[in-house]
Amino acid sequence: MPAEPLTNAIVRVARLHRTIAAQLLRRVGLRLGQELVMMQLWERGPQSQTELVRTLGSDSATMTRTVRRLEQAGFVRVKPSATDKRATVVEPTPASQSVRHEVERIWAKLEESATGDLTPAEQAEALVVLQRIEDSLARAAAP
Repeated sequence: MPAEPLTNAIVRVARLHRTIAAQLLRRVGLRLGQELVMMQLWERGPQSQTELVRTLGSDSATMTRTVRRLEQAGFVRVKPSATDKRATVVEPTPASQSVRHEVERIWAKLEESATGDLTPAEQAEALVVLQRIEDSLARAAAP
């Protein structure tokens, strides 16, 4: 048994979740993490890259690469902001709507795979515990 069983379990679960997500997303032409940007744009509409960075907890360089790849794939359009000449606005293209349903199905499949045979009560309890773990880690990461 590892010396830190909870940390070890978190790492294993996160790795498996990412692996499955990456495999499923690849089928619709997206890389891991790009679906988060697309879901944000589909839900909230056009946004500046700065807003996407803040909302998704990313960094500017990663977001720039992600948006560039999504633009090359035809899923987003980037245009200058009408109100801030230094900012760019990212908006989903009509072509991106064709994968929206698939991305939603992928997330539902991930949820189903992750919860397995957990009862609704166990799922609720897991959410509470995971939220507490996240809160603890966020406090530890704060400067």
